[in-house]
Amino acid sequence: MKIQILSKTDSEISFLVEGINAEFANALRRIMMSEIPTMAIEWVDFKKNDSALTDEVLANRLGQIPLTFDKRAYNLPEECKCGGKGCKRCQTELVLKKKGPCRVYSGDLRSRDRDVMPVFDKIPIVDLFEEQELELEAIAQLGIGRTHAKWQAVVVGYKNLPNIIINSKKCKGETCKQCVERCVKKVLKIEKGRIVIKDPTECSLCMQCVDICPEEAIKVEDVEDCFIFNVEKASGLSPEEVVLQASEVLEEKLNEFNKNLRKLK
Repeated sequence: MKIQILSKTDSEISFLVEGINAEFANALRRIMMSEIPTMAIEWVDFKKNDSALTDEVLANRLGQIPLTFDKRAYNLPEECKCGGKGCKRCQTELVLKKKGPCRVYSGDLRSRDRDVMPVFDKIPIVDLFEEQELELEAIAQLGIGRTHAKWQAVVVGYKNLPNIIINSKKCKGETCKQCVERCVKKVLKIEKGRIVIKDPTECSLCMQCVDICPEEAIKVEDVEDCFIFNVEKASGLSPEEVVLQASEVLEEKLNEFNKNLRKLK
C-alpha cells in the first residue's frame, strides 16, 4: 500500500491510496463520517425566547454549530465514570444572552471551557428585533455521526484514480482539440501540437472528452486499486486528525474480528 498527499490545508486534505479495493475505501470513509467523536450541543434550556423561531428550531440550529474541543479532556457519555449522568469529564456548558435589534451569531455563545468554542464565529442563528431577547443555557457533549449528523467529523468522498489513454495514431491533436475545450477540469492541454494530460488526479470521470471525440481516440478508465480521497472539515477536528483516528479505529475493528475468528478454531 502506498499513500501520497495531493493537497492539504487547515480545512481540507486530498490524498491518493494505492493497493486497496473499493470495500476497504468505503470502510475508511464510513468510519471517518460516523465513528469519530466530536463535540456538539445536545441540550438547550431556554430562559427567554422572544424571537420569531420556536425553541425547537433554535435548538436544532445550535446543535449544528461545530465546536472546538480538547479530545484528551472529554469522554463519550457512555464511557464516562459518571455513567452518562453528566460531569465535567463528559460535558460542558455554554450560555448566550442577547437583546435586539441585532443578528445573533455562533460567536455570541460563551463557554465555561475556553477550549470549547464555535469553529466559525459568523454562523447566523436568528434575528432579534426591537425589544426581543434571547437567553439560554446549553450543554455540549461528545458524540459520533452514527448517532446524529451534528457529530459528523468530516465530509468525505472518494473516487478511483482515472487512467486517461490517448491513441496518438487516431488523435488529430491541434486540428481537432474538441476534448480540450470540453474538459471542465482542464485536465487536457495542447502542447507542441499534441494533446497531453496535465494532472489525471483532477479528472472527474465525466467522460465528456470521450463523448466529444469524433475519432474515438481517447479512453478513460478506472485504476481499480487506486483511490483519491477528499476530506473536508465539518467539526472541531482537522481533516488530518480524522483520517489518522479513522485508521486506528479500522485497525482495532480488524484486530477484534481476527481475535474472535481465532476463537472459532
